[in-house]
Amino acid sequence: MTACNDPPLANGGSVNGTSHAAKVNGQCRHVDIWKRAPVLTGTTKFEPRPDVRNIMITGGAGFIACWVVRHLVLAYPHAYNIVSFDKLDYCSTLNNTRVLNDTPNFNFYHGDITNPTEVVDCMERYSIDTVLHFAAQSHVDLSFGQSYDFTYTNVYGTHVLLESARKVGIRRFIYVSTDEVYGEVDEGEDGLLETSSLAPTNPYAASKAAAEMLVQSYQKSFKLPAMIVRSNNVYGPHQYPEKIIPKFTCLLNRKRPLVLHGDGTPTRRYLYASDAADAFDTILHKGQVGQVYNIGSCDEVSNLELCGMLLDRMRIPHDTPEQLRKWIKHTRDRPFNDRRYAVDDTKLRRLGWEQKVSIDEGLKITVDWFTQFGESWWGDISHALAPFPVVRDGKMTNDACWTRDETPKAQDTRL
Repeated sequence: MTACNDPPLANGGSVNGTSHAAKVNGQCRHVDIWKRAPVLTGTTKFEPRPDVRNIMITGGAGFIACWVVRHLVLAYPHAYNIVSFDKLDYCSTLNNTRVLNDTPNFNFYHGDITNPTEVVDCMERYSIDTVLHFAAQSHVDLSFGQSYDFTYTNVYGTHVLLESARKVGIRRFIYVSTDEVYGEVDEGEDGLLETSSLAPTNPYAASKAAAEMLVQSYQKSFKLPAMIVRSNNVYGPHQYPEKIIPKFTCLLNRKRPLVLHGDGTPTRRYLYASDAADAFDTILHKGQVGQVYNIGSCDEVSNLELCGMLLDRMRIPHDTPEQLRKWIKHTRDRPFNDRRYAVDDTKLRRLGWEQKVSIDEGLKITVDWFTQFGESWWGDISHALAPFPVVRDGKMTNDACWTRDETPKAQDTRL
């Protein structure tokens, strides 16, 4: 194990009783791999806000948040101090922000959003005036079997942050929700506006919608200056491979078939992570307190089409039924799988944001990154690649209900 130059934990603690540079969640990290990875950020830059100085980003060692952390630290080195607040769950890693360790306007705080003492300590220690709240349990498949965990983290954790923000006097609170709170959108129907009704269909989406209600209540009751953001699916480098694009890329790199839930026809809209970072930068600087903003995408593909795009990108033949059967298999579906999500992002575009990266370009960058770094970035990812992984005691394992004896049957579905 090679030592790294991680700074000491902001709260003076350790991870699992050892140096957090050496061990997280019981897994030794390949701490040098980050040195070979490209530094990826967004592209926008605005005139710094005079009322913003010290920004706390929850879940900062996770996927989308780490993109925002890197972007704000590097784009505003003399304007903003960024504190990444993260409990280092199974899907996060310090590798996502190690490139910032020697940057004077970056700090890491090892803390849990469900712990009021840690949250308030971080806010007071760093004189936090702005919160971007990304931290959440976000894997829909896990929410069907571990829904209590989602309610605890996503709802209670948000409540802790709101109450702490009220006590400390936070000037800006941006809550990161999801397009899934709207529920299923019929094929051919226009994208939903921010004023559309919320109709979540799974425990994850319900927990995010419930947290939104808390945010709105604190805004009305305590005049907490809050905003809500609902985004389409985000993908890109640094995403833990429990989600479809990194999972399928890693499976193909291991020469293993892709396993689709159900028939593979549900569609999703995908947004590359740098565009998402730009969106949050835009909302931070131009968004209005009390408003809700959708982050959309013009790239909508079915899960089957996505498989074909990844097979093409990795130059794996899939033109014949035999080749399809080899590389694409089907298993049982989720208890409920929304056929489609779609949001209208006109409101955000009026602030100046636009989607810059096409899905073809984004997949190329993503596949290349995971081919180089995916097997070592988080340690062992084998359990994450199962069709239905579960998390026990903070670690990801296989779902006992899906074994090798129940290998999904292939279908001759042409892409």
